[in-house]
Amino acid sequence: MTKHAHSMVRHALERRVIEVLSTKRITPHMQRIVFGGAQLRGFVSAAPDDHVKLFFPNPEGDLVLPTMGANGPEFPAGVTPSPMRDYTPREYDATRGELIVDFVLHGDGPASTWAEQATPGQKIGLGGPRGSFIVADDFDQLVLVGDETALPAIARRLDELPAGARAYVLVEIPEKADRQPLGSQAEFEVVWLERDGVDGAQSDLLERALRALPQLPGDTFYWIATESRRARGMRRYLAEEQNIPKEWIRATGYWQADGAEDEED
Repeated sequence: MTKHAHSMVRHALERRVIEVLSTKRITPHMQRIVFGGAQLRGFVSAAPDDHVKLFFPNPEGDLVLPTMGANGPEFPAGVTPSPMRDYTPREYDATRGELIVDFVLHGDGPASTWAEQATPGQKIGLGGPRGSFIVADDFDQLVLVGDETALPAIARRLDELPAGARAYVLVEIPEKADRQPLGSQAEFEVVWLERDGVDGAQSDLLERALRALPQLPGDTFYWIATESRRARGMRRYLAEEQNIPKEWIRATGYWQADGAEDEED
């Protein structure tokens, strides 16, 4: 058997309309929304860092979802498309038919603005996930690195780690009040890093904490998600300065400082 063999699971791409069941402000900058609806039947999310597309009402208050055409997703002509953003499913319970998504509230943008005012009964669109990247389960430990936008994926991965696994977690957040309870069957250590007013694109707290990690025994898988430039820089540090094999690193840009589309290394 190949050592440290990751796998990719592909899913049938479906568009769904889901409904807000409840909302809760879990920290000053994080809103938790529970969704339901008959169209959630058959939803699958097989990896903690899966991405789904969420489609929000357009300026006219309408949901305008794409259909798959010959050249990819196509919106109806003559109407304003629904804004869309990528999010991580925090938790899905097929028995209850409930999907939890945690939204970072950053004061602007269609997703943050919508989430802050969301009330039960409102509807949005859901697409995906298109696929799930399954990390090999034979590493000696994982290092999870991310800012507040990565917290749902980090928390979910900890939830799903089995007993006997080990993880080191570095999380950058706007302020101390944004800390969340994290739990796992696995052994884990978490370091919270508060920016306290520093812009998320300009901070270097994660970079310094990553460099300060002690030498870890055995083989380590590194998962990184933050602003794109920062994620690329940390990937280069691990690959070029620490000689970590590229297959042992998954570094994702969850957002970009200039507002461009997110990307993955």
